[in-house]
Amino acid sequence: MIIPALDLINGQVVRLYQGDYKQKTTYSDDPGDQFLSYQRQGADWLHLVDLDGAKDSQARQLTVIRKLIADTPANIQIGGGVRSEDDVKELLDVGAARVVIGSLAVKQPELVASWLEKYGAEHIVLALDININAQGQRLVAVSGWQQDSNMTIDALLNIYRPKGLKHVLCTDISRDGTLQGSNVELYQDLCSIYKDINFQSSGGIGSLDDIAALRHTGVAGVIVGKALLEGKFTVAEAIKCWQQ
Repeated sequence: MIIPALDLINGQVVRLYQGDYKQKTTYSDDPGDQFLSYQRQGADWLHLVDLDGAKDSQARQLTVIRKLIADTPANIQIGGGVRSEDDVKELLDVGAARVVIGSLAVKQPELVASWLEKYGAEHIVLALDININAQGQRLVAVSGWQQDSNMTIDALLNIYRPKGLKHVLCTDISRDGTLQGSNVELYQDLCSIYKDINFQSSGGIGSLDDIAALRHTGVAGVIVGKALLEGKFTVAEAIKCWQQ
């Protein structure tokens, strides 16, 4: 499926280049209108990143998030600075269909695995951001991509699989925000090894050809952000391409 994405800072729709807050582009001050447009074009799922919450969980944009969920008749998965069980519960309580957990999933896998069991694997998405080094190791980055964890994605997935892990959003950091295409080989490999996990690809989508290239990789969803905001194609066109 196609999953349109919005990143929010102070209630505004923005994009960061390679996760850098200093390289920010502002697109809109009405995320609700943007999400509604995506939903009306056929998107059943939407992806939201609270970049204020990612920097400081006390600055989470709960008022904006609550209104977005209330006004948008689609499922919304939300991430950004989920650092505690209270954060998970808070987002589920305001109506998030899934909570996306990043760095904490790497730093405290036993804790996050317990949330899979408590809240249900259907409601948790692990966001794993990958740096592929010169040796071909797929290392998971943490802390806003500022450091590698020295743990491979394979090692981490094998911790979570026995706990019932269902959803993983995987980003090749080198592709994020570039509009230069996804790492097709990465997703083909992961989907062939971990057939019980629904992978969402993220990063690099710049054209309908990039979406078409992912159709036979096995990914369950394709996150599309910047390309939609910059008018490279519409959600409706993306969905049609994915279904062909």
